[in-house]
Amino acid sequence: MNRAPVVSAGWPAPPGVHAFTTLRHGAGCSAAPFDTFNLGNRYAADGDDPATVARNRAQLVELAGLPSVPHWLKQVHGIDVLRVDAPADPDADEPVADALVTATPGVVLAILTADCLPVVFAAKDGREIAAAHAGWPGLSKGVLETALDAMTTPAAEVMAWIGPAAGPRRYEVGKDVFDVFVAHDADAEACFVPTRENHWLADLPALARRRLAAHGVTPADIHGGDLCTISEPARFFSHRRDGRSGRIATLAWMQP
Repeated sequence: MNRAPVVSAGWPAPPGVHAFTTLRHGAGCSAAPFDTFNLGNRYAADGDDPATVARNRAQLVELAGLPSVPHWLKQVHGIDVLRVDAPADPDADEPVADALVTATPGVVLAILTADCLPVVFAAKDGREIAAAHAGWPGLSKGVLETALDAMTTPAAEVMAWIGPAAGPRRYEVGKDVFDVFVAHDADAEACFVPTRENHWLADLPALARRRLAAHGVTPADIHGGDLCTISEPARFFSHRRDGRSGRIATLAWMQP
């Protein structure tokens, strides 16, 4: 039974497909400002102690009853996708990528966030899953589309869940962000609300929905996107809110 502090994915997942996002409290041993269930920041110079993060990650495997050690990534806001066919080697270096795909039951995919979008994909027949890290840079470059293309399942046969991320009432961006999305899709302007000169509140989940639908995912098969990391300090880490911050993890796997 899952005893880890998590938010379960709110989607009609195929039988045997599991996904959730961790909470910042309820487990773990990290000290402030990473208190307490920090699962990231291993590469930041001002980040959490790596040994503490390793203990937190081991506790996650135990409490959540995961079938294997998760595949953790060194995320760089890019569009590289890694296909994995076997459980992660806990002693191997974490590869640089921002999305994962697998068709192997028991292989656990992990995405770290603290305001960026974590997006999980599943083939409707339950035979393949993927997970992507989509901050505004990766989202604008096409990381979600690249993750879909890396799946063998056609986009029309895929469902998606958007996990906790910076919400549309709290995530203010500048002209650089506005311009890059509107240049790609003029109608994406509807996902921005002006606040002051050259600043807007951005609806990242809505932008993700537009891009997924444009790439062939049926809009009715796109779920989630209603939990704001910035607005809930008791549950979620948020880089935008706190600066130095831990990371929550979104995990997905198929039952072996």
